[in-house]
Amino acid sequence: MPSSARPSPVARLLRTGVAVALVAALAAPLSGTAPAAAVVLPTGFQEQVVFTGLNQPTNIEFAPDGRIFVAEKGGRIKVYDDLADTTATVFADLSANVHNQHDRGLLGLALHPDFPTQPYVYVLYAYDAPPGQTAPYWNDNCASVGGTNGGRCIVTGRLSRLTAAGNTMTGTEQVFIDDWCQQYASHATGDLRFGADGTLYATAGDGASYDLVDYGQLGSPPNPCADPPGGTMSAPTAEGGALRSQDSRTTADPTSLDGTVLRLDPLTGAAASGNPSAASPDPNIRRIVAQGLRNPFRFTIRPGTNEVWLGDVGWTRWEEVNRVVEPTAGVANFGWPCFEGAGRQSGYDSANLDICERLYSGAGQTAPFYTYDHAARVVAGEACPTGGSSVSGAAFYPAAGGSYPAEYAGALFFSDYSRDCIWAMLPAAPGGLPVAANRRTFGSAAANPVDLAMGPGGDLYYVDHAGSVRRIRYFPGNQPPVASIAAAPTSGTAPLTVNFDGTGSSDADPADAGRLRYEWDFTDDGTIDATTPTASHTYPAGGPYTARLTVYDTLNASGTQTVPIQTGNSMPIAVIDTPGSAFTWAVNDQISFTGHATDPDQGTLPASALHWRMLLHHCYTLDNCHTHTLQDFTGTSGSMLGPDHEYPSYLELVLTATDSGGLSHSTSVRLDPKTVDLTFDSSPAGLQLVFGATAQAAPFTRTVIQGSSNTVSAVTPQTLGGVPYVFGSWSDGGAQTHVITAPTSPTNYTASYNPQSGSIRLPQSAWTVAGADSQETLLVNGRATNVRDGNTSSIWHTQRLLSASSHPHWIDLDLGSARTVNRLYYLPRQGSNTAGRITGYEVYVSNSRSSWGTPVATGTFPNSAAEQTVTIPPISGRYIRLRALGEVSGNRWTSVAELNVGVVPTG
Repeated sequence: MPSSARPSPVARLLRTGVAVALVAALAAPLSGTAPAAAVVLPTGFQEQVVFTGLNQPTNIEFAPDGRIFVAEKGGRIKVYDDLADTTATVFADLSANVHNQHDRGLLGLALHPDFPTQPYVYVLYAYDAPPGQTAPYWNDNCASVGGTNGGRCIVTGRLSRLTAAGNTMTGTEQVFIDDWCQQYASHATGDLRFGADGTLYATAGDGASYDLVDYGQLGSPPNPCADPPGGTMSAPTAEGGALRSQDSRTTADPTSLDGTVLRLDPLTGAAASGNPSAASPDPNIRRIVAQGLRNPFRFTIRPGTNEVWLGDVGWTRWEEVNRVVEPTAGVANFGWPCFEGAGRQSGYDSANLDICERLYSGAGQTAPFYTYDHAARVVAGEACPTGGSSVSGAAFYPAAGGSYPAEYAGALFFSDYSRDCIWAMLPAAPGGLPVAANRRTFGSAAANPVDLAMGPGGDLYYVDHAGSVRRIRYFPGNQPPVASIAAAPTSGTAPLTVNFDGTGSSDADPADAGRLRYEWDFTDDGTIDATTPTASHTYPAGGPYTARLTVYDTLNASGTQTVPIQTGNSMPIAVIDTPGSAFTWAVNDQISFTGHATDPDQGTLPASALHWRMLLHHCYTLDNCHTHTLQDFTGTSGSMLGPDHEYPSYLELVLTATDSGGLSHSTSVRLDPKTVDLTFDSSPAGLQLVFGATAQAAPFTRTVIQGSSNTVSAVTPQTLGGVPYVFGSWSDGGAQTHVITAPTSPTNYTASYNPQSGSIRLPQSAWTVAGADSQETLLVNGRATNVRDGNTSSIWHTQRLLSASSHPHWIDLDLGSARTVNRLYYLPRQGSNTAGRITGYEVYVSNSRSSWGTPVATGTFPNSAAEQTVTIPPISGRYIRLRALGEVSGNRWTSVAELNVGVVPTG
């Protein structure tokens, strides 16, 4: 799931030692009117649980004929006939193809707009195989290659179309696209939606590391996705990792679809007609309408338009709500990984990557419509927390005809899985465009929202990843009460006496406080068995039974809740034998576990009755965490390797035992990592270093997990106290940007810098001629490459025999990578023939030959045979352009004998 910031409700219960008991026959949706009291909503709104008993649901779609389709992360799609249906039908089971680990799984679901006349269901999921291989390949278990976050468990993304016959899939899966190479465990496939024009839109993340600056250099061997330029990747030329999100900008190689929005023909999966790059020979480039995205987990289409409004999950600082106004007008570039939010991303900026440098000096990014800082509240003074954040849902309220108050007409609802909150971005006038500054907290303490959708009754529905679907209804007058049952025990040997307590029921209307009326139906047969707030009932053998409480307010509005009761069967007890809570782990340590379960009625339960789940708690601070499911296991034992992850984080091992009657009990143990402190300093002290995503003045210390991978970068060039500095070396011998594998003992790392003074002349073999406006090759050798041949008698000469264009003339030099340039040396034509010697000149330095900016030096050379030195204020760049503005005798051509470049020393 997207990065988020608190444990699931199940995990909360487990840590307090509360057992989870469930009668399998009744583990179906609760009544459609069952309320959930935890969420805090505006006056007049009430949340109701619609469906329960789902296994990690991710997406919901409402069919025009009233059916509801729900996707589960593991690969199953369930369908309900309507909101009153209590038993789902499995429409399709794709679990053999779906890779279900960490944040990978079945995440995208859409129905054809003319469903069921056009009986098509579209799915987007992580395919359980590397590129070119066939699923099941990993079988949801990457332990043999260091786990899903070890950089070697490679999967792809798949977009397919399924055909419905009634409530089940018929025929075979029709695969539209196999692409989206995913090296790491998150930023996988995203969402699916149809536009008003009938085209299918799809999103996916960059498939890169969520912990490290990743430009393709990670993994063993590196670059398993075969990103350009290939082989072991290095700055500044690398184009892999998170830079896949910028892939369509580098057209010399095939383009991947990571980090993009696609606009597709729903009949074929090819690019839809009218896409902005329709003329490209690359079929993937033709599909793309937006790029530069990290993890566009959820998006929506503004009703009546083709506008794409998407939430892009950020790294450590910013969440984005982005708007693609007209997908056919041009390819929007939201800037990731070069930008995060509205500014440069420090980790990738400090790596001096060519792709980012060209974006910084060129077109820049398409600005986000709205961003929010992880450290700030979305709405001032609200109850929603700050810290870990992950924008995780988006849905527009109808511009007209809804049941909510008129101010919500046309509003954008968006949610955050980490903060457990839903907000409304309201238009200035009902039905208008949402205004970024006009935000309102709509639901705080919501239940794990991973998808938002408008559904029947004009209500907002959301998917709770812990296992339910919920709707939020508006009652303009009297609100119904909320029924709440506490029952104990709910299972055991018959006769079983159960004590019921309904005093937790409530009503939001002050006039109804303390005046609720209670009706108990202990066997759900329509007979009122008791009318007091508390009651008891003795159940005979048989069942299972359902106890129902209905509460009424003074205007006879009602609310209902049920609880399952089972007699003749007692709850099993799950026991984790090993490891204990004192166990600690480092990255790639073997974590083995054993357990058993006993049942009062059935004795020792078989291995098939034991289900294990390893949870990763990813924390913003030690007390502000969110949960990822790493892996599931069945049996009395198992093992996995310690995951590579940033700190703070810890593991939670959950064991659930289920007896033959469907009763379950869960227990868990927290497993903390082994940590180590890494201290980073600079010489001189006070210079900016980047650890992971964040730049900070040295010295500073970071606590990390032993064995974890961490990126560190020395920002260069930079200025301290008015003195410019360039990077010299790291104390561990690493490159300017490199990966540190955390040792077992505290370690210091120092980046040494040199004052940006002095200059060394590069050997001519260290650079090449990238191009010139012209060169004379008719009868004479006036090639541009003569300026670096070491021969003062040969010259570069612009064309003059067949044609001679007038000044200015230019020649470009390529240093191969960005260097801090501070000199250009010009040797004029030697001997008595002075033709072509330059008078006025301009010098440019850039990281892109397509964007030069303003000159860094200008002047006039004397008419002399002596070498001339152009002093340049130190500037980082890969390319140098000498631009000749005139010639000593007023001729139209230019000649140069030799050129040389001076740079600031780096060591």
